[in-house]
Amino acid sequence: MSTPANSQRESAPPAQSGESRVECVSRLFREHNRTLIGFVYARLKSEQEAREIAQEAYVKLLQLDAPEAAGFMRAYLFRIAENLAFDRLRQRRSRGRLDTLISLEELNLEASAERAAIAREELALIERAVSELPPKCQEAFRQHRLADIPIGDVASRMKVSERMVRKHVTRALVYIRLRREGLSKRSAEARMDEL
Repeated sequence: MSTPANSQRESAPPAQSGESRVECVSRLFREHNRTLIGFVYARLKSEQEAREIAQEAYVKLLQLDAPEAAGFMRAYLFRIAENLAFDRLRQRRSRGRLDTLISLEELNLEASAERAAIAREELALIERAVSELPPKCQEAFRQHRLADIPIGDVASRMKVSERMVRKHVTRALVYIRLRREGLSKRSAEARMDEL
């Protein structure tokens, strides 16, 4: 199967005798620039990038330090362009993955900011609900659940039974849950009285 690069090699015009490398590249440009740009465009699907790659291929061809390649300048030009196009596609893929990672990171940051705002609102609601509790219930809840003091020690400090501390903590938890569910203070207190 003949690829464009292979067909270019087969029909490569030899460098004309006495022609300098610059003259040879100039002639290649005049005779084959449109074809080269089309060749690269077929791979990249971007005319601007195809033109850039073609220009870079001509520069690399001028920098070539291999006199034996003079007879195959056109084929070599297309090979250079093909390699540059392949490199560009690889860069695009890498950049695409990086862009995706950056987008995901931005999403995570936005989500983190949103979660933090929700957490602050939730904490404020809980603090408000705790402050609405009766004093003994509030004290038992704060010592046991917030300060992580064992039930027996809380009972000793409050001079009540461990059972009473458990009841206060349970009532506090139920009240906080009801307030978090959206019940008004009055409705939540009424439900607490049913316990």
